[in-house]
Amino acid sequence: MKWGEIYRTRERVAERGLKPGFYVIVSRDFIAGHEDVSTVICAPVYGEVLGLRTEVVIGLDDGLPRESAIRCDFLTLLFKRRLAGFVGTLAMTKQQELRRALANALQLTP
Repeated sequence: MKWGEIYRTRERVAERGLKPGFYVIVSRDFIAGHEDVSTVICAPVYGEVLGLRTEVVIGLDDGLPRESAIRCDFLTLLFKRRLAGFVGTLAMTKQQELRRALANALQLTP
């Protein structure tokens, strides 16, 4: 696992209305790729795009079935074993947008 990769959960997630969901890894690569660490921080992907500064719009080109939004306001800690389906890796431009969205969500920008 690496920062910026998209995964799908294999099981239903209570926080997602008991539906499987898509998530983007936002833990640093050392944590995401370390076998002894069982969890990663993820940004959930929602099917509705709200146009927030804390969102990144992704879609078919990124391996999703439709246009969706990575929502950085709702970061979550997930067990790696729940992220069973690798979908793809965000393009460099989307990774830059994700960094900006994370900075906005965490109020890291002046």
